[in-house]
Amino acid sequence: MSQQAAPPDTGLRREWAAPFGVDVRLTLSVHRRGGVDPAYRADAAGAVWRTSLTPDGPGTLRLTAAGSGRRLVTGQAWGPGAAWLLDTLPAQVGAHDDLSGFAARHPVVGELALRYQGLRIGRTSRVLEALVPAVLEQKVVGREAHRAWRFLLGAHGSPAPGPAPAGMRVFPPPPVWARIPSWDWHRAGVEGVRARTIIAAAQVADRLEQASELDPAEADRRLRSLPGIGPWTSAEIRQRAAGDPDAVSVGDYHLPRAVGWTLAGRITDDAGMLELLAPYAGHRYRVARLIELGGRLPPRRGPRMPVRDYRAF
Repeated sequence: MSQQAAPPDTGLRREWAAPFGVDVRLTLSVHRRGGVDPAYRADAAGAVWRTSLTPDGPGTLRLTAAGSGRRLVTGQAWGPGAAWLLDTLPAQVGAHDDLSGFAARHPVVGELALRYQGLRIGRTSRVLEALVPAVLEQKVVGREAHRAWRFLLGAHGSPAPGPAPAGMRVFPPPPVWARIPSWDWHRAGVEGVRARTIIAAAQVADRLEQASELDPAEADRRLRSLPGIGPWTSAEIRQRAAGDPDAVSVGDYHLPRAVGWTLAGRITDDAGMLELLAPYAGHRYRVARLIELGGRLPPRRGPRMPVRDYRAF
Protein backbone atom coordinates (compact mmCIF):
# COMPACT_ATOMS: atom_id res chain seq x y z
CA MET A 1 0.00 0.00 0.00
CA SER A 2 1.31 3.42 -0.88
CA GLN A 3 -0.31 6.71 -0.05
CA GLN A 4 1.50 9.96 -0.68
CA ALA A 5 0.97 13.56 -1.61
CA ALA A 6 0.89 14.22 -5.35
CA PRO A 7 0.66 17.28 -7.59
CA PRO A 8 -2.65 19.14 -7.22
CA ASP A 9 -4.05 17.86 -10.53
CA THR A 10 -3.69 14.22 -9.43
CA GLY A 11 -4.72 14.61 -5.79
CA LEU A 12 -3.73 11.92 -3.31
CA ARG A 13 -3.09 8.44 -4.65
CA ARG A 14 -3.16 4.91 -3.26
CA GLU A 15 -2.54 1.51 -4.80
CA TRP A 16 -3.94 -1.56 -3.09
CA ALA A 17 -2.97 -5.09 -4.06
CA ALA A 18 -6.24 -6.95 -3.49
CA PRO A 19 -6.13 -10.65 -2.53
CA PHE A 20 -8.90 -11.25 -5.05
CA GLY A 21 -9.93 -10.01 -8.46
CA VAL A 22 -12.34 -7.09 -8.31
CA ASP A 23 -14.54 -5.59 -10.97
CA VAL A 24 -14.69 -2.01 -9.71
CA ARG A 25 -17.56 -0.92 -11.92
CA LEU A 26 -19.64 -3.99 -11.10
CA THR A 27 -18.95 -3.78 -7.36
CA LEU A 28 -19.65 -0.07 -7.04
CA SER A 29 -22.61 0.01 -9.43
CA VAL A 30 -24.95 -0.67 -6.50
CA HIS A 31 -24.37 2.95 -5.46
CA ARG A 32 -25.49 4.37 -8.77
CA ARG A 33 -28.85 6.13 -8.63
CA GLY A 34 -29.94 6.49 -12.22
CA GLY A 35 -28.17 7.29 -15.45
CA VAL A 36 -27.05 10.78 -14.42
CA ASP A 37 -26.27 10.39 -10.73
CA PRO A 38 -24.51 13.55 -9.45
CA ALA A 39 -22.59 11.45 -6.90
CA TYR A 40 -21.52 8.62 -9.24
CA ARG A 41 -20.01 8.49 -12.72
CA ALA A 42 -18.21 5.90 -14.84
CA ASP A 43 -15.87 7.30 -17.47
CA ALA A 44 -14.75 6.03 -20.85
CA ALA A 45 -11.46 4.80 -19.38
CA GLY A 46 -13.32 2.34 -17.14
CA ALA A 47 -12.84 4.34 -13.95
CA VAL A 48 -15.56 4.95 -11.38
CA TRP A 49 -15.90 8.39 -9.80
CA ARG A 50 -17.77 8.76 -6.51
CA THR A 51 -18.28 11.67 -4.15
CA SER A 52 -18.85 11.38 -0.42
CA LEU A 53 -19.24 13.54 2.65
CA THR A 54 -16.63 11.85 4.84
CA PRO A 55 -16.05 12.48 8.56
CA ASP A 56 -13.25 14.83 7.39
CA GLY A 57 -15.34 16.70 4.85
CA PRO A 58 -16.23 16.47 1.15
CA GLY A 59 -14.20 14.21 -1.10
CA THR A 60 -14.05 12.87 -4.63
CA LEU A 61 -12.68 9.39 -5.36
CA ARG A 62 -11.64 7.88 -8.69
CA LEU A 63 -11.15 4.09 -8.72
CA THR A 64 -9.72 1.67 -11.26
CA ALA A 65 -8.57 -1.96 -11.16
CA ALA A 66 -5.87 -3.36 -13.42
CA GLY A 67 -3.11 -5.94 -13.56
CA SER A 68 -3.38 -9.70 -13.51
CA GLY A 69 -6.93 -10.64 -12.56
CA ARG A 70 -7.74 -6.98 -11.84
CA ARG A 71 -6.10 -7.22 -8.43
CA LEU A 72 -4.32 -3.86 -8.43
CA VAL A 73 -6.85 -1.27 -7.30
CA THR A 74 -5.79 2.34 -7.73
CA GLY A 75 -7.54 5.25 -6.08
CA GLN A 76 -7.09 8.98 -6.57
CA ALA A 77 -8.88 11.37 -4.24
CA TRP A 78 -9.38 15.10 -3.82
CA GLY A 79 -10.79 17.43 -1.18
CA PRO A 80 -10.71 17.46 2.65
CA GLY A 81 -12.02 13.88 2.68
CA ALA A 82 -9.39 12.52 0.29
CA ALA A 83 -7.25 10.72 2.89
CA TRP A 84 -10.32 9.14 4.54
CA LEU A 85 -11.58 7.87 1.18
CA LEU A 86 -8.22 6.28 0.40
CA ASP A 87 -7.98 4.76 3.88
CA THR A 88 -11.34 3.08 3.34
CA LEU A 89 -10.68 2.12 -0.30
CA PRO A 90 -10.18 -1.62 0.44
CA ALA A 91 -13.45 -1.81 2.39
CA GLN A 92 -15.34 -0.06 -0.41
CA VAL A 93 -14.34 -2.75 -2.90
CA GLY A 94 -14.89 -5.73 -0.61
CA ALA A 95 -11.86 -6.27 1.62
CA HIS A 96 -14.20 -7.37 4.44
CA ASP A 97 -16.40 -9.48 2.18
CA ASP A 98 -16.06 -13.03 3.52
CA LEU A 99 -17.16 -15.71 1.07
CA SER A 100 -16.89 -18.48 3.68
CA GLY A 101 -19.92 -20.73 3.56
CA PHE A 102 -21.06 -19.55 0.15
CA ALA A 103 -21.77 -22.43 -2.23
CA ALA A 104 -23.70 -22.42 -5.48
CA ARG A 105 -26.56 -24.77 -4.58
CA HIS A 106 -28.37 -24.08 -7.85
CA PRO A 107 -26.83 -24.34 -11.33
CA VAL A 108 -27.98 -20.84 -12.29
CA VAL A 109 -26.38 -19.38 -9.15
CA GLY A 110 -23.15 -21.16 -10.07
CA GLU A 111 -23.33 -19.76 -13.59
CA LEU A 112 -23.95 -16.23 -12.29
CA ALA A 113 -21.16 -16.47 -9.72
CA LEU A 114 -18.73 -17.35 -12.52
CA ARG A 115 -20.05 -14.69 -14.87
CA TYR A 116 -19.77 -11.99 -12.21
CA GLN A 117 -16.79 -13.32 -10.30
CA GLY A 118 -15.40 -9.78 -9.93
CA LEU A 119 -18.43 -8.79 -7.84
CA ARG A 120 -17.67 -8.01 -4.20
CA ILE A 121 -19.92 -6.72 -1.40
CA GLY A 122 -18.24 -3.51 -0.32
CA ARG A 123 -18.99 -1.15 2.53
CA THR A 124 -18.93 2.66 2.54
CA SER A 125 -19.49 3.21 6.30
CA ARG A 126 -21.68 6.22 5.37
CA VAL A 127 -25.15 5.40 6.66
CA LEU A 128 -27.01 8.63 5.90
CA GLU A 129 -25.66 8.61 2.35
CA ALA A 130 -27.26 5.19 1.88
CA LEU A 131 -30.42 6.09 3.80
CA VAL A 132 -31.52 9.17 1.87
CA PRO A 133 -31.68 7.63 -1.62
CA ALA A 134 -33.24 4.46 -0.16
CA VAL A 135 -36.03 6.53 1.41
CA LEU A 136 -36.49 8.43 -1.84
CA GLU A 137 -37.03 5.07 -3.56
CA GLN A 138 -39.77 3.95 -1.17
CA LYS A 139 -42.97 3.00 -3.01
CA VAL A 140 -42.12 4.93 -6.18
CA VAL A 141 -40.55 3.99 -9.51
CA GLY A 142 -36.82 4.45 -9.86
CA ARG A 143 -37.14 7.27 -12.39
CA GLU A 144 -39.06 9.43 -9.91
CA ALA A 145 -36.64 8.68 -7.06
CA HIS A 146 -33.59 9.40 -9.21
CA ARG A 147 -35.06 12.72 -10.33
CA ALA A 148 -35.56 13.71 -6.69
CA TRP A 149 -31.99 12.66 -5.83
CA ARG A 150 -30.58 14.79 -8.67
CA PHE A 151 -32.63 17.81 -7.68
CA LEU A 152 -31.79 17.66 -3.98
CA LEU A 153 -28.05 17.21 -4.52
CA GLY A 154 -28.07 19.92 -7.15
CA ALA A 155 -29.91 22.36 -4.91
CA HIS A 156 -28.27 21.56 -1.57
CA GLY A 157 -25.05 19.63 -2.23
CA SER A 158 -21.66 21.17 -2.90
CA PRO A 159 -19.47 20.93 -6.02
CA ALA A 160 -17.23 17.87 -6.16
CA PRO A 161 -13.60 18.62 -5.28
CA GLY A 162 -10.91 18.03 -7.86
CA PRO A 163 -11.22 17.29 -11.60
CA ALA A 164 -14.47 15.38 -11.26
CA PRO A 165 -16.77 15.00 -14.27
CA ALA A 166 -19.01 18.00 -14.86
CA GLY A 167 -22.08 18.20 -12.68
CA MET A 168 -20.90 15.99 -9.85
CA ARG A 169 -22.01 17.04 -6.37
CA VAL A 170 -21.27 16.04 -2.78
CA PHE A 171 -23.93 14.80 -0.37
CA PRO A 172 -25.09 17.63 1.96
CA PRO A 173 -24.31 17.44 5.71
CA PRO A 174 -27.08 16.38 8.13
CA PRO A 175 -28.01 19.94 9.28
CA VAL A 176 -28.66 20.88 5.66
CA TRP A 177 -30.99 17.90 5.15
CA ALA A 178 -32.80 18.81 8.36
CA ARG A 179 -33.42 22.38 7.13
CA ILE A 180 -34.53 21.76 3.54
CA PRO A 181 -37.69 23.86 3.15
CA SER A 182 -41.00 22.26 2.29
CA TRP A 183 -41.12 23.90 -1.14
CA ASP A 184 -37.87 22.24 -2.16
CA TRP A 185 -39.17 18.83 -1.11
CA HIS A 186 -42.22 19.60 -3.23
CA ARG A 187 -40.09 20.70 -6.21
CA ALA A 188 -38.17 17.44 -5.86
CA GLY A 189 -41.43 15.48 -5.98
CA VAL A 190 -41.03 14.12 -2.43
CA GLU A 191 -44.22 14.02 -0.37
CA GLY A 192 -44.36 14.68 3.37
CA VAL A 193 -43.89 11.13 4.64
CA ARG A 194 -40.56 10.55 2.90
CA ALA A 195 -39.38 14.10 3.63
CA ARG A 196 -40.12 13.72 7.35
CA THR A 197 -38.27 10.38 7.45
CA ILE A 198 -35.14 11.96 5.96
CA ILE A 199 -35.35 15.01 8.23
CA ALA A 200 -35.76 12.79 11.32
CA ALA A 201 -32.78 10.66 10.26
CA ALA A 202 -30.63 13.75 9.72
CA GLN A 203 -31.45 14.93 13.24
CA VAL A 204 -29.99 11.73 14.75
CA ALA A 205 -27.32 11.16 12.11
CA ASP A 206 -24.45 10.69 14.56
CA ARG A 207 -26.23 7.77 16.23
CA LEU A 208 -27.34 6.27 12.91
CA GLU A 209 -23.80 6.34 11.51
CA GLN A 210 -22.78 3.87 14.23
CA ALA A 211 -25.04 1.26 12.63
CA SER A 212 -22.40 0.40 10.03
CA GLU A 213 -20.18 -0.99 12.81
CA LEU A 214 -22.86 -2.98 14.67
CA ASP A 215 -23.75 -6.63 14.16
CA PRO A 216 -26.49 -7.02 11.54
CA ALA A 217 -29.37 -7.65 13.95
CA GLU A 218 -28.52 -4.64 16.11
CA ALA A 219 -27.94 -2.44 13.06
CA ASP A 220 -31.34 -3.45 11.72
CA ARG A 221 -32.98 -2.73 15.07
CA ARG A 222 -31.39 0.70 15.32
CA LEU A 223 -32.33 1.69 11.80
CA ARG A 224 -35.90 0.45 12.12
CA SER A 225 -36.38 2.34 15.37
CA LEU A 226 -36.70 5.43 13.18
CA PRO A 227 -40.26 6.05 11.92
CA GLY A 228 -40.44 5.46 8.19
CA ILE A 229 -37.60 2.91 8.09
CA GLY A 230 -38.91 -0.60 7.51
CA PRO A 231 -37.35 -3.93 6.53
CA TRP A 232 -36.76 -2.98 2.88
CA THR A 233 -35.11 0.36 3.63
CA SER A 234 -32.99 -1.09 6.43
CA ALA A 235 -31.70 -3.84 4.14
CA GLU A 236 -30.90 -1.38 1.35
CA ILE A 237 -28.90 0.75 3.79
CA ARG A 238 -27.00 -2.16 5.34
CA GLN A 239 -26.11 -3.63 1.96
CA ARG A 240 -24.27 -0.46 1.00
CA ALA A 241 -23.07 1.14 4.23
CA ALA A 242 -22.20 -2.04 6.16
CA GLY A 243 -21.55 -4.50 3.33
CA ASP A 244 -24.02 -7.00 4.79
CA PRO A 245 -24.05 -10.00 2.41
CA ASP A 246 -27.21 -11.40 4.00
CA ALA A 247 -29.47 -8.31 4.01
CA VAL A 248 -32.45 -9.22 1.82
CA SER A 249 -34.65 -6.42 0.49
CA VAL A 250 -37.96 -7.84 1.69
CA GLY A 251 -40.80 -5.75 0.28
CA ASP A 252 -39.12 -5.03 -3.06
CA TYR A 253 -41.47 -4.63 -6.02
CA HIS A 254 -39.39 -6.70 -8.48
CA LEU A 255 -36.98 -8.89 -6.49
CA PRO A 256 -39.31 -11.74 -5.41
CA ARG A 257 -40.42 -12.23 -9.03
CA ALA A 258 -36.83 -12.34 -10.27
CA VAL A 259 -35.67 -14.73 -7.53
CA GLY A 260 -38.68 -16.99 -7.98
CA TRP A 261 -38.38 -17.16 -11.75
CA THR A 262 -34.60 -17.68 -11.67
CA LEU A 263 -34.47 -20.34 -8.98
CA ALA A 264 -37.83 -22.08 -9.37
CA GLY A 265 -39.36 -21.03 -12.68
CA ARG A 266 -42.33 -19.44 -10.96
CA ILE A 267 -43.40 -16.06 -9.63
CA THR A 268 -43.15 -15.82 -5.85
CA ASP A 269 -43.97 -13.37 -3.09
CA ASP A 270 -41.64 -12.34 -0.27
CA ALA A 271 -42.26 -15.53 1.70
CA GLY A 272 -41.51 -17.67 -1.35
CA MET A 273 -38.38 -15.67 -2.07
CA LEU A 274 -37.08 -16.14 1.47
CA GLU A 275 -37.76 -19.87 1.23
CA LEU A 276 -35.75 -20.11 -1.99
CA LEU A 277 -32.90 -18.07 -0.50
CA ALA A 278 -32.83 -19.99 2.81
CA PRO A 279 -30.07 -22.43 1.66
CA TYR A 280 -27.84 -19.37 1.17
CA ALA A 281 -28.18 -18.05 4.73
CA GLY A 282 -25.36 -15.64 5.38
CA HIS A 283 -25.15 -14.80 1.68
CA ARG A 284 -28.75 -14.15 0.69
CA TYR A 285 -28.08 -10.62 -0.52
CA ARG A 286 -25.10 -11.86 -2.53
CA VAL A 287 -27.37 -14.31 -4.36
CA ALA A 288 -30.10 -11.70 -4.79
CA ARG A 289 -27.56 -9.27 -6.23
CA LEU A 290 -26.32 -11.87 -8.71
CA ILE A 291 -29.91 -12.48 -9.77
CA GLU A 292 -30.53 -8.75 -10.13
CA LEU A 293 -27.51 -8.53 -12.43
CA GLY A 294 -28.15 -11.54 -14.63
CA GLY A 295 -31.10 -13.61 -13.49
CA ARG A 296 -34.21 -14.55 -15.40
CA LEU A 297 -37.31 -12.40 -15.39
CA PRO A 298 -40.88 -13.64 -15.89
CA PRO A 299 -42.85 -12.44 -18.92
CA ARG A 300 -44.32 -9.00 -18.30
CA ARG A 301 -48.10 -9.36 -18.21
CA GLY A 302 -49.41 -6.96 -15.57
CA PRO A 303 -49.34 -3.16 -15.63
CA ARG A 304 -46.14 -1.38 -14.76
CA MET A 305 -45.89 0.50 -11.51
CA PRO A 306 -47.20 3.99 -12.30
CA VAL A 307 -45.02 7.08 -12.15
CA ARG A 308 -46.43 9.35 -9.47
CA ASP A 309 -45.25 12.93 -9.81
CA TYR A 310 -45.81 14.50 -6.39
CA ARG A 311 -44.89 17.92 -7.76
CA ALA A 312 -48.40 18.08 -9.21
CA PHE A 313 -50.11 17.68 -5.81
